[in-house]
Amino acid sequence: MSQALAQRATMTSQTISAGAEAIAGRRRGIRGFLPFAGPAIIASIAYMDPGNFATNIQAGARHGYLLLWVVVLANAIAMLFQALSARIGIVTGQSLASLCRMHFPRPVVLAMWAASEAAAMATDLAELVGAAIGLSLLTGLPMLPALMLAFAITWGLLNLQARGFRPLEIVIACCVGVIGLGYLIELFIAPPDWRLFAFHAVVPQLAGADSVTLAVGIVGATVMPHAIYLHAALMPDRMPAHTDAERRRVLRFSNREVLLALTVAGLVNMAMVAMAAAMFHQDHSGVGEIETAYRTLLPLMGVAAAGAFMASLLASGIASSVVGTIAGQSIMQDFVRIRIPLWVRRVVTMLPALAVVLLGVNATDALVLSQVVLSMVLPVPMIALLLLSSRVAVMGSFVPRRFVLAAAWTATVIVLSLNLILLLQTYGLDLSLLVDIRSVP
Repeated sequence: MSQALAQRATMTSQTISAGAEAIAGRRRGIRGFLPFAGPAIIASIAYMDPGNFATNIQAGARHGYLLLWVVVLANAIAMLFQALSARIGIVTGQSLASLCRMHFPRPVVLAMWAASEAAAMATDLAELVGAAIGLSLLTGLPMLPALMLAFAITWGLLNLQARGFRPLEIVIACCVGVIGLGYLIELFIAPPDWRLFAFHAVVPQLAGADSVTLAVGIVGATVMPHAIYLHAALMPDRMPAHTDAERRRVLRFSNREVLLALTVAGLVNMAMVAMAAAMFHQDHSGVGEIETAYRTLLPLMGVAAAGAFMASLLASGIASSVVGTIAGQSIMQDFVRIRIPLWVRRVVTMLPALAVVLLGVNATDALVLSQVVLSMVLPVPMIALLLLSSRVAVMGSFVPRRFVLAAAWTATVIVLSLNLILLLQTYGLDLSLLVDIRSVP
C-alpha cells in the first residue's frame, strides 16, 4: 500500500520531468505529447456537462438535426478561446482573473467577479443536478439523497488535488472516455441519418423562437465562462517555461492538446443531438427531459442504450462538478484575493441545486435555464481575454496574429448577437423576421 501511495505522490513530478525532456527535444512523438495532456482535457469536461445533455436532447427531440450547425460553431469558438486562455497563462505566468485584477479598474474587476460568481453558481447547478439525476436513475434514490451522494463523491475527488495535478487529470480523462464510449454505443445502436447530419452540421437554419432559445442555450452550454478562466489558471505552474523559446514549445504542445480535447468534446455534443434526433424526433418529439429520455430509451432501444446514456450522464455530472468547483475557487482567489476553505466553496455553490430539488423545479428546465445564464455571462471573460491578449505590455512578442484576434472578436460578436436575440424574444419581439420559421424536415 505504501509503495502505491509513493508512486502516486511522484506521478506529478515525473510528468514535469518528462515535460522538461520534451521541451528540450529529448522526447518526441506521443511520448513528448503525453506530459502536456491534461489541462485541455480538464477544460473539455465543461463542454460535456449535464447542461449539454439537457440542451442537446431538447434540440434533437424538438428540431431533429437542425441545430447541429450551432454545436459546430460553438465548438469552434470554444477551441479558439481555450487556446487563447492557455496561451495567456503560459506566456504571463498568471491566470486570466489575476491579469484582470492587475490591469482593469477596481469597479470593473468587482463587477466581473460578481458576474463570474453567478456563472459559477449556474454551472454548479447544472453539474450537481445532472450528477444527481444519474445517481437517482442508477440507484432508485429520490433526488435529495442522490444530490447529497453526488456532493460526497465530488468532495472525495476534489481531495485528489493534494496529490498534485496528475491524479486528478487522469480521473477526468477517464470520465471523458466513459462519456465518449457511451455515445459511441448510442450511435452504433441507433445510427443517425448521416445525410441530414452532414447537411445541418454546415448549413445554418433556425425554426422559430424555441430554436433561438435552444441555440443560445447550446452556446452557453458549450462555451463555458469558467472553463476560459480555469485553463489560464492551470498553465503557469504545470509545466514551467523559463525562456521565450521554451514558451513557444509549450504553446505548440498546448495547441495540439486543445485541438484534440475539444474535437472529442465537439463530436460528443454532435452525437448527443444526433442520438436525440434519431431516437426521439419522429415519434417522441415531446421528450425534453433527461429522466424521460432515459425511460424512453429503455423500452425503445434496450438496456444497452439506456445504460450507456446513464453512465455518460453520471460521469459528466461528477467530473464537471469537480472541475467547476476548482474553477470557482481559482476565480475568487485571483479576482479579489479571498481564500476560503474548499468545503465552504463546495457547500455555497451547491445551494442553487439544493433549492431546485427542494422546491420541486423541473430539473431539465433548470439545466437549460442555467445554460442561458452562462451564455449571458460568457462575453465577460471573452472580451477580457481579447483585450489582454492584444496588449504588447501583457503578451510581449506573443500577441496573437491579427487574423486570430479578428476571428475571436467575430466569435464574440456572434455570442453577443445571440444573446440580444434572446433578450428581444424574452420581451415579446416577433422573431419571424429574424429566423427561418419553415417547418423542420
